[in-house]
Amino acid sequence: MKKLMMAAGGGTLLGLIATTQIAGPLLAQEAANSASVYEQLDLFGDIFERIRAGYVEDVEEQDLIEAAINGMLTSLDPHSSYLSADDATAMRVQTRGEFGGLGIEVTQEEGWVKVVSPMDGTPADAAGILAGDFITAVDGENVLGLTLDDAVDLMRGPVGSEIVITVVREGEVEPLEVSIIRDTIKLTAVRSRTEGNAIVLRIATFSDQTYPDLKSGLEDQIAEAGGLDNVDGIILDLRNNPGGLLNQAIYVSDAFLEAGEIVSTRGREPNDSDRYNAAVGDLADGKPIVVLINGGSASASEIVAGALQDHRRAIIVGTKSFGKGSVQTVVPLQGDGAMRLTTARYYTPSGRSIQALGISPDIIVEQPRARPSDEEEEDATGFRSEADLRGSLDNDSLTEDEIRQIEEDRDRAQAAAALREDDYQLAYAIDILKGLNALGPQTTKVATDSN
Repeated sequence: MKKLMMAAGGGTLLGLIATTQIAGPLLAQEAANSASVYEQLDLFGDIFERIRAGYVEDVEEQDLIEAAINGMLTSLDPHSSYLSADDATAMRVQTRGEFGGLGIEVTQEEGWVKVVSPMDGTPADAAGILAGDFITAVDGENVLGLTLDDAVDLMRGPVGSEIVITVVREGEVEPLEVSIIRDTIKLTAVRSRTEGNAIVLRIATFSDQTYPDLKSGLEDQIAEAGGLDNVDGIILDLRNNPGGLLNQAIYVSDAFLEAGEIVSTRGREPNDSDRYNAAVGDLADGKPIVVLINGGSASASEIVAGALQDHRRAIIVGTKSFGKGSVQTVVPLQGDGAMRLTTARYYTPSGRSIQALGISPDIIVEQPRARPSDEEEEDATGFRSEADLRGSLDNDSLTEDEIRQIEEDRDRAQAAAALREDDYQLAYAIDILKGLNALGPQTTKVATDSN
């Protein structure tokens, strides 16, 4: 027993010596790092004083400090930034669904301002601004080298005032000069309507209003159709939706999922991770869903598309989405300002990150940019049928009600054909739902099974 105790004591002593030998260099390294940080902070203070004392013009101290803070944040990634008190207030108003401006969601790419998407019904949308456009100048002032916030500030101004932005667009040889009148932007988060037998839910943004608008709009359309039995399915139109609130993306996904993961977020530390799961209940009661996306679908839009795609609850149609797979946390700061900091990446239920990759559609459908010329279009009214021939026989196998039903079906088909001229992607989605519905409940069940 005495030997055991001594051995134990000797082991403890050796352990203490080893710990001291290892910890010594680590503590020294940490102290050196701290000293280096303090030296850099001293350097910052020195530069600040030299600018304040020797710059050719008087400068506002607060502006210098805010610029330094913003430079530190924007050096991290395109979505981290400092928000002044005014900017923080504007952002809070925007998430409530009403704000002033042009109606453009922008990001920064290699120093240029890139349009993520124009928002529905806004001055930018009416002026023809497209997702993927690069804004190179505002009222003749070059934006290259400006921070994203500074470029956005140039585009802000009084409601009713005019702004001219210079746009470089793929496929266009020369830059475009686009005149826009600033306005108060009042976003309707969700617009609902029925096309043929398909309910179309156009989600423009993910604000506080999104899920309530979606739920009420869907219920109204189902009631007008006389019940879900008269509906082929639902189209979620997420094209040019720049995203918004994470919780609203979760609510919208949950609205059509019975169970399973919706999205997970993973930060730098394991305890910074979260997982969000669906609760029982499907507003569409298993009806087929088609989700429309394009290059302007970003962030929260991609969460919804990715969740429904991974659970095989929806068919994704359109073109590859934007690829913003990061989560920003808004941290209030003293002086009523705020810091928007990228704190996590988000992952779809299958565990894939779409950062810089985007969501790939199940069926790629490009939206034609130009309509065919009149010469290229075939006028269907120029063809004659048997019914047009003089003295043709009547159809004696159908009742008047059956003939009326056939004519109504034909009218709906013609309306769908006309829609292809205005919105080819939406018409394609409607055709998919019509085909799924024609195959019956068994196909619908397969399409809606979760992993």
